[in-house]
Amino acid sequence: MESHRKPPKKKKRHVVRNVILAIIAVLVILTGVFAATAVHNLKSTTNNMYQKSGATDSRNASSILKDKKPVSILIMGTDTGALGRHYKGRTDTMMIMTINPKTNKTTLLSIPRDMEVNLPDFPQYSPAKINSAYTYGGAKEAINSVESHFKIPIDYYFLINMGGLEKAINDVGGVTVTSPLTFSYLGANFVKGQAQHMDGSTALKFTRMRYQDPRGDYGRQERQRLVITALLKKSVSPTTVLNKNFLNSVSSQVKTDLTLNDMKELAFGYRKATKNVKSTYVQGMNQNLDGVSFQVVSAQQRQKASDLIRKSLGLKTVQIEQQ
Repeated sequence: MESHRKPPKKKKRHVVRNVILAIIAVLVILTGVFAATAVHNLKSTTNNMYQKSGATDSRNASSILKDKKPVSILIMGTDTGALGRHYKGRTDTMMIMTINPKTNKTTLLSIPRDMEVNLPDFPQYSPAKINSAYTYGGAKEAINSVESHFKIPIDYYFLINMGGLEKAINDVGGVTVTSPLTFSYLGANFVKGQAQHMDGSTALKFTRMRYQDPRGDYGRQERQRLVITALLKKSVSPTTVLNKNFLNSVSSQVKTDLTLNDMKELAFGYRKATKNVKSTYVQGMNQNLDGVSFQVVSAQQRQKASDLIRKSLGLKTVQIEQQ
């Protein structure tokens, strides 16, 4: 097995992708709560979102919420459902979010999508990239892989795909965003410093381009943040909150094992904690294994990540073993 190690690239302290997915998660949760008194079909809307992960519960999550104890949520984003993608996508965005109402702090830990892992239920495909866990075994395997790799409990999961974002933008009448650079992508043109009103398809093209951006993936993440922020501003307006099409568009592209009651508990019991957010990431190292490029995370870095999550959940730390 050939191995070529490269020193890790420096990353900015803020992890934009974390904020993007967290905003989406909070958006769905809070919008659902605000609309509860006005939209009679909200229960069926949230039922569309609900899907058990199938993973073995390591803790009684509902009791944790009721007792207002620290909770963990695995947030994932896929490329399914937009720009011609209709296959079961990989989770190219994965993040562990912990919310602690006692300390009023939220922790967001970004996981490298190419992180090397052993899939607990699919050893025949191991070692594999963490973003393939969902492809092989759905939310169950994604949760099991994260729990196993970092020795942490995952209480809930939240999955959204790009199709949900596109439809949500269309249902609020589009969003207006100012481009930080000039570029063209898939027939759409954007000019630096020029505010542009975008429909869902155009907004996704704006967020997808990477190779023309001198900042690469970080530049793409910044553009994603601009679009999501614009959507968020529209989403909290009374008109949008009462928009059944908007709720249905978002919910049809979201899967979570959070029930409506769970969302209410989070919205009302954990709100203060979500205003104090610490974002960080798992540091990996580029390594080529049999011709496949992975991000290999050392036992030391896994221990660091595990300690962070467990402490934020009020749990004792455990020893991480070398793979």
